[in-house]
Amino acid sequence: MKFVFLIAHDDTFAPTPKLIRAITGWVKTQSRRGVRLGGEPLKPAGEAVTIRIRRGQTQRVSGPFSRSREQVCATELVEVADFDAAIALAATHPMAAVATIEVRPVWEDLV
Repeated sequence: MKFVFLIAHDDTFAPTPKLIRAITGWVKTQSRRGVRLGGEPLKPAGEAVTIRIRRGQTQRVSGPFSRSREQVCATELVEVADFDAAIALAATHPMAAVATIEVRPVWEDLV
């Protein structure tokens, strides 16, 4: 099963060189294992543009789609046996110790 890890932190977060090395190591290990299919760090939410089409009109708003204390800062796409395996894998990600990781199943029937 495929899962997306939505990694989020608040605006006071600043990664340390040690954390970046740990994340790089995690990415390499999980990629080598064939578990990690992809993923990317994201620029700050303040650089986002949100698009909605309502009643045929395009609405463009600067900033993220949601106004919350925590914003998505990275994603990871993984493939593991089941939800329990995805949760266990997310717990090994270095960001789990300093941020929040939402584990969400990919709706593969729609793709």
